[in-house]
Amino acid sequence: MNSRSMAGWIGFAGILMLIIGSIDFFQGLIALFEDEYFVVTASGFLVVDLTAWGWIMLIWGVLLVLAGLGLIAAQSWARWFAIVVVSVNVIAQLGFLGNSQYPLWSLTVMALNVIVLYALTARWSESAADLNPTRV
Repeated sequence: MNSRSMAGWIGFAGILMLIIGSIDFFQGLIALFEDEYFVVTASGFLVVDLTAWGWIMLIWGVLLVLAGLGLIAAQSWARWFAIVVVSVNVIAQLGFLGNSQYPLWSLTVMALNVIVLYALTARWSESAADLNPTRV
């Protein structure tokens, strides 16, 4: 795989991170302003009240967007940071999965997270060699 194709995968992951961060941001807004959308049940995973969870998701969405912008800008820190925040985001989405009348949002974000993880980790050694041409 050449450097252009790896740059394409990382750019693709960056764009998906912008989408995932936006969805998380809007999930947080919905949790803050639409009390009836998320129904907290005894079997749910929410450990804080819905308002706190909404603020957490708002801030988390902004963090994901920043990670996506870092990937698009080809920042060296962004790849590892994106892998960590996307992995944690899968767990965060479980909080909404059991507590929503419409779990499609969470399932969609979880699927996009897996695609981002693949895009960032597939052929890691080739992309590392592309970033550091002195290494053979």
